[in-house]
Amino acid sequence: MSQRPYVTLSCAMSIDGYLDSAEPRRLAMSNASDLDRVDEVRARSDAIMVGASTLRRDDPRLLVRDTARRARRLALGLPESPIKVTVTASGELPADAAFFTTGDAPRIVYCPEERAASLGARLGTRATVVGTGQDCVSMTAVLDDLAARGVGSLMVEGGGKVLTQFLTADLVDEFHLVVAPFFVGEDRAPRAVGTGTFPWTASRRARLADTFRIGDVVLLRYALSDRFGALDGTDAVDAGVSRDAAVQTVPAERR
Repeated sequence: MSQRPYVTLSCAMSIDGYLDSAEPRRLAMSNASDLDRVDEVRARSDAIMVGASTLRRDDPRLLVRDTARRARRLALGLPESPIKVTVTASGELPADAAFFTTGDAPRIVYCPEERAASLGARLGTRATVVGTGQDCVSMTAVLDDLAARGVGSLMVEGGGKVLTQFLTADLVDEFHLVVAPFFVGEDRAPRAVGTGTFPWTASRRARLADTFRIGDVVLLRYALSDRFGALDGTDAVDAGVSRDAAVQTVPAERR
């Protein structure tokens, strides 16, 4: 079995720990400089993953946005954007979502074995559907399959359920946590993580590797495994942050 992919979790939340508002319209947590940092991390990843709820709610394209970064990937013989990955327990994914209809990168959907045939028939050539497990999909099984496909690095962008599954299973190498300078304060709003038994507790604290101010948000970079920094080193540039850009304040915009 190939070594599992290097996993980077990326998350932007409010001061009180929410990923978004409960309202249908997406609440921008980050700013343009930080979104550019995220774009750099995407460009350096082999694959990028979101959960089905994020796919349905936010309709993300999951593309590398910057022209120079896309050109850099093409020069390396890679698609302009990383492989797109999602996971669904219900199989209820809109076939016309931007995840499936934008970009030239391969798309992989993981679902319970019993739903794979019907979901595969509905999505057709838009994605490769992989059935794994019975009632739910194990993130360990996802990483094993991605490793077999040659994926060496995976960026996970949410939502909260997927982030929680990776964290509680101790499958994360580094965690990029951005804190926005406001509160949400809504009971129905999605939280960054759910309840669970986490490896890091008051008696076993996670290691904070770096802290960067990026305009009006703060990036906390946590080292969560012995492999932290194995791909690119551990300085700010390797995290997709330039020291100069880290202190700029710019308007917020959607990914």
